[in-house]
Amino acid sequence: MALIVSYPTPAGPRYGLVIEGVIHEWQASLFDDDTFTPGRPLMPVENTQLNPPVQPGKIVCIGRNYAAHAAEQNAAVPDEPMLFLKPPSALIGSGATIEIPAGIGRVDHESELAVIIGRRARRVSRDAALDYVLGYTCANDVSARAYQKKDGQWGRAKGFDTFCPLGPWINTDLDPADVAVRCRVNGELRQDGRTAQLVFDVPALIEFISGVMTLLPGDLILTGTPSGISELHDGDVVQVEVEGIGVLENPVRVLQP
Repeated sequence: MALIVSYPTPAGPRYGLVIEGVIHEWQASLFDDDTFTPGRPLMPVENTQLNPPVQPGKIVCIGRNYAAHAAEQNAAVPDEPMLFLKPPSALIGSGATIEIPAGIGRVDHESELAVIIGRRARRVSRDAALDYVLGYTCANDVSARAYQKKDGQWGRAKGFDTFCPLGPWINTDLDPADVAVRCRVNGELRQDGRTAQLVFDVPALIEFISGVMTLLPGDLILTGTPSGISELHDGDVVQVEVEGIGVLENPVRVLQP
């Protein structure tokens, strides 16, 4: 197992390996080498402003993939995966601030397991799907509900800058079949689900999506959110936790008009 993290340097983002809370140098390439040999220790991860752990070409998201979440939205569970896209410009890392534009109405958190594709995947079978995965991380599909309802599609509601916190790192050796997905706001538990409750599990999603569009190394799949979504307010601190990965934490700021 490896925990792969991206951290800033004066020369640009670099990848490292997290071992017992410390970032170590890592000389290999994210997608071309699966040798996880750490170099010298650099810094404690808790003192480092992390980048998003990957820079995807596209972020493919799944709507209503937990039956209880569909019910709390008064919506039907789809009979096949419901796809939408978030722009890569929405990405921020753990510790960065979610910035909510003034006047856009209710904005909710959505805790999710995120899948990072490790190699080109086109028309992949369910049985082979996990062979195309580099690893997994935590995601928050921040969503502006008024625009989601008004527009009839979700690009604007979910596409604002900072509306896709991701991290803190990539776990390369997680079994996604049944892990807890939780969200806390100011320490209060709001969401508490398990990936065993997914309507369409990770292999099914990879099979379906790769039959529609080619997935490339670094592409992300956000697998859906459990029930318990709630509104974010200025000054909140939101934490997304996925069992076996860690905690993605971001403060919230409502921008002035």
